[in-house]
Amino acid sequence: MKGARAALVLLALVIISALGVVYATYDSRALFGRLQHLRAERDALNVEWGRLELEEGTLGTHSRIERLARTRLGMHMPKPGDVVFVRP
Repeated sequence: MKGARAALVLLALVIISALGVVYATYDSRALFGRLQHLRAERDALNVEWGRLELEEGTLGTHSRIERLARTRLGMHMPKPGDVVFVRP
């Protein structure tokens, strides 16, 4: 009787252990899939960040700002005689 009881307890422990391994494997694979997804999202965001930095550099160039000031705002460079220096 004792041997059969010990065998049943060991069988139950082996089954519980096997289920634990299956669950750990499943959870590990799910987390790895999530990690891959997050890495791909990070890479896409890094590409977008680089594109936005280039766009920011382009939008802030002096020639572009001067062109917009001339065309949209009607501004122009003052003539040398129109400039007045004020001393403090």
